[in-house]
Amino acid sequence: MLGSFGKIVVGVYVEIKRSDGRIHQAMVTSLNEDNESVTVEWIENGDTKGKEIDLESIFALNPDVAPAEEIAPSPETPPPPTPTSVKVNKITKQNRRTIAPAKNGTPSRDNRVVSTRARPAPPQQLEPSPPPAQQPAQPTQAQTAQQLANEASLHQLSRKEFGQLSRRKSNCVKEVEKLQEKRERRRIQQQELREKKAQEVDTTVPNYEILYMIRDFRASLDYRPLSTTDLIEEHRICVCVRKRPLNKKELTIRDLDVITIPSKDVVMVHEPKQKVDLTRYLENQTFRFDYAFDDSTTNEMVYRFTARPLVETIFERGMATCFAYGQTGSGKTHTMGGDFSGKNQDCSKGIYALAARDVFVMLKKPCYKKLDLQVYATFFEIYSGKVFDLLNGKAKLRVLEDGKQQVQVVGLHERDVKCTEDVLKLIEVGNSCRTSGQTSANAHSSRSHAVFQIILRRKGKMHGKFSLIDLAGNERGADTSSADRQTRLEGAEINKSLLALKECIRALGRNKPHTPFRASKLTQVLRDSFIGENSRTCMIATISPGMTSCENTLNTLRYANRVKELTVDTNQVIEGVRPNIHVVDLLDNDWDHLGSSPQRDDLKLLCEQNEEEVSPQLFNFHEAVSQMVEMEEQVLEDHRAVFQESIRWLEDEKVLLEMTEEVDYDVDSYATQLEQILDQKIDILTELRDKVKSFRSSLQEEEQASKQINPKRPRALL
Repeated sequence: MLGSFGKIVVGVYVEIKRSDGRIHQAMVTSLNEDNESVTVEWIENGDTKGKEIDLESIFALNPDVAPAEEIAPSPETPPPPTPTSVKVNKITKQNRRTIAPAKNGTPSRDNRVVSTRARPAPPQQLEPSPPPAQQPAQPTQAQTAQQLANEASLHQLSRKEFGQLSRRKSNCVKEVEKLQEKRERRRIQQQELREKKAQEVDTTVPNYEILYMIRDFRASLDYRPLSTTDLIEEHRICVCVRKRPLNKKELTIRDLDVITIPSKDVVMVHEPKQKVDLTRYLENQTFRFDYAFDDSTTNEMVYRFTARPLVETIFERGMATCFAYGQTGSGKTHTMGGDFSGKNQDCSKGIYALAARDVFVMLKKPCYKKLDLQVYATFFEIYSGKVFDLLNGKAKLRVLEDGKQQVQVVGLHERDVKCTEDVLKLIEVGNSCRTSGQTSANAHSSRSHAVFQIILRRKGKMHGKFSLIDLAGNERGADTSSADRQTRLEGAEINKSLLALKECIRALGRNKPHTPFRASKLTQVLRDSFIGENSRTCMIATISPGMTSCENTLNTLRYANRVKELTVDTNQVIEGVRPNIHVVDLLDNDWDHLGSSPQRDDLKLLCEQNEEEVSPQLFNFHEAVSQMVEMEEQVLEDHRAVFQESIRWLEDEKVLLEMTEEVDYDVDSYATQLEQILDQKIDILTELRDKVKSFRSSLQEEEQASKQINPKRPRALL
């Protein structure tokens, strides 16, 4: 019975067909004689799977392992020729005319060639061979009789024997035929699958081919999403990704969902590509993070694994920071601030409020209640390198560094809060005057960085601080070459602050001696969060699922991936990047002509460490913008001082004029005092005028630098 199994043995690999139409290889593990079937096994997603398949299905896909068809001898078939006759056949082969067919021109049943490979062609008549040019000698009568007998024997060969002789081919030819047959079968099967898919897919959907490819890929995945039962791991730096659902606009245009989150820490992007011959295919890119949240995850779930573990840090005299990073409309404001219903935001369901709720819960614990801690809150935004207090009528604030190198946001109001409701009121007040507006997806939603801070104080001194930041949309960092100066300044600050943020997190993860926090206003105001020993950071990268946002989504994931990669191994040294001390020395030696200041030094260091992302033209632009912003602040400060001095001058001049109304006023005293006032005015106004001229020159330098940005590398991050 085993003969019916052909060439199938245990351990051989054969092709099998799955119930969903997929065809792949599997290994034969056993032969079942009872029902003439085999058991096969294969590995899928790390698991061993198997099934039992009948021999007929196996031979249909694997004809090369099928048993050879036995050929019964025909009674009319003469015995094989003797070696002598074979030798004569070779000689007389040149002289034979034709092979006689059957009388009716159709081969008989016994003469049909049996083959499991391909249908043979009908026998063809052979052209008569020309007589040899020279005959060495005339054959004898016996030789002639033997030759005629051999020719008769050749004519009497059955067609079956002729077919057997024609199948005497080399092994190479046979293998080529097998490959051709397999290729033809695959083409037929693929055509059948395409026809089946065409019936299942709605061809009216844009990019339906990509849609079906994504469906096929997802069908092979083993889904193990994050759940509330998973353990919360301790990370000094935690990087996670959150995918939002398709929004109304994307659903209206029938955009495709190209993001798959198969497990709790893996994100896959199905990027559509096109070959030179216009064939479309998918490039499935995989990223791994600490946590990955799919589009069904709630804010409470995200908070549980991201910001909640950081709350305890600030009670232990530490600094905690949580960022929401991504493109405009990817769900940053929804994650940090709460759910939206039209233009109305439910602040009670955002990470701001959830963190405040847990702070007040922990205050009631006996171990912290005895500390007599007071809770305060601040809410401000950073827009175009300037800081505005959202809880004080959007007043402009100054960021200065005191003698102890502590960064102070001068004039920032801290509000005393007693419960979660107080925090919600402050969030509503701040959102009402934020530059980005009310909604999470309009054109102004991410033009600024919004910073909400929960501060713990004990007897007036800082005990801990939790900073929660809704970053500006990363795609706006590309607007550094815009014709509009305000847009350029927005893009420059966003671009620079995101680079600085990455480098500060790198310094935090590696315990570096220097942190370039002065490179941007964002990292400057968060300086104490990056230098403390008891500091923890969490970044939530929010991504859009639509195919139209694929490029921005990949940029977000690459940025987040670089942040996490930099913190995996604290002993890792990146090839080609020198230690900070050498970089600073190099910058001081090579760029002395640019002037020196802590802000410029950190900016130079930042660009040096990201030379692959920052072109020389882009660095010059950032340098011009930083110089312009510094000069702007100086001009405004001097103008404000001149204005105050002018008020004093007016009072002095009023006294002088009143003195001249007296009949016998002292003319010398009047002239002397007036001359002093005018000299002061001239000196101060001349100095202010010179600074204004320099400021105007810096404006022109910024505009020229923006025009020279390399179009191939217009941005540092995107």
